[in-house]
Amino acid sequence: MNDQEIIKQIFIYRCPVKLKEPFVISLGRLDNADNVIIVIETSGGYRGFGECSPFMTIHGETGETCMIVARLIAEKLKGKDALDISGCSSLMDAIIYGNTSIKSAFDIALYDIASQHAKVPLYEFLGGANNKVIATDYTVSYGDSDKMADDAEKIVASGFPVVKVKLGGSEDDDFVRIKKIRQKIGHQYPIRIDANQGWSVDTAMRILNRLEVFNIQHCEEPVSRKEFMSLPLIKSKSKIPIMADESCLDHYDASRLIEMDACSLLNVKLGKSSGIFKAMKITKLAEEAQMQLQMGGFLESRLGFTAAAHVALSSSQYVFFDFDTPLMFSEDFIVGGIRYEKNGVIRMPDGNGLGASVSDDVLNNFLKISV
Repeated sequence: MNDQEIIKQIFIYRCPVKLKEPFVISLGRLDNADNVIIVIETSGGYRGFGECSPFMTIHGETGETCMIVARLIAEKLKGKDALDISGCSSLMDAIIYGNTSIKSAFDIALYDIASQHAKVPLYEFLGGANNKVIATDYTVSYGDSDKMADDAEKIVASGFPVVKVKLGGSEDDDFVRIKKIRQKIGHQYPIRIDANQGWSVDTAMRILNRLEVFNIQHCEEPVSRKEFMSLPLIKSKSKIPIMADESCLDHYDASRLIEMDACSLLNVKLGKSSGIFKAMKITKLAEEAQMQLQMGGFLESRLGFTAAAHVALSSSQYVFFDFDTPLMFSEDFIVGGIRYEKNGVIRMPDGNGLGASVSDDVLNNFLKISV
């Protein structure tokens, strides 16, 4: 077995996909997933696949900026050892600050190569095992309260184990949204809420207090990420557990939030952490703090969420799973990858590496950059 896998060529594809219906959060509306797929080829004949889904309002990235930055990264990574993931991660950070979304696509492709090279599934390469059930929630988009209640009822009827509800509006309107959903689906069915930074600190404390009667599992990112210093106060005033999301990008953020006792839970997304390398650092911190984790994502396809599933199998701290967005796509062109079974249960792919790819016939239909 060779000790190195030299990166010979990198292909960058912009792969927009229309959603079945608009996906709406407090930060805005999305009609399409404007994703970028990275394919890395090595001297030993390995091909690694990665994907990202940039959100302008969260990453500060778009499909267009990802293509530009991807070229810059690819030019520097070419000729490097794909198995030196730590070195490649440091190199990407040295090239450009931030841009965590596009960096995550490169990172996933590198881990795909490394785990193929090691001849094990990615979750095993990460020290995990396929030994627990991953079942996704399904999200109710932010909007009219009656439609949200109807959508929640459909999600329950479809068998998903948890309803996730997007909030972040006014205190009274958000209270009505949850009240109507509870009237439709009953009191016991699990509900998670996500304000996507939509409330002020005062509003967050009031609305969380009012929503306690509705049996809420947890609340993601109640206030602006810039207000993270207020999270300890909000946590102390709320019986609903607080989950940090946009305020927790990487292991530095996670360490700070844990030390501050700012939240009860962390939401890990590969597109926030720049990929698996830093996500595993967050995971280790959570293990040390005995803090439970949620694995989520943006609007990645089954390719990106397959990588997320492998990471979710790396630690027992991952107990919540938000893997629903590929089900919102109008088309699915992924080969292999995770599969959705009854009641939102996720089945992992067989074989070594990531276990998900896209055929060249499909990729050649998209805008491409070769480096």
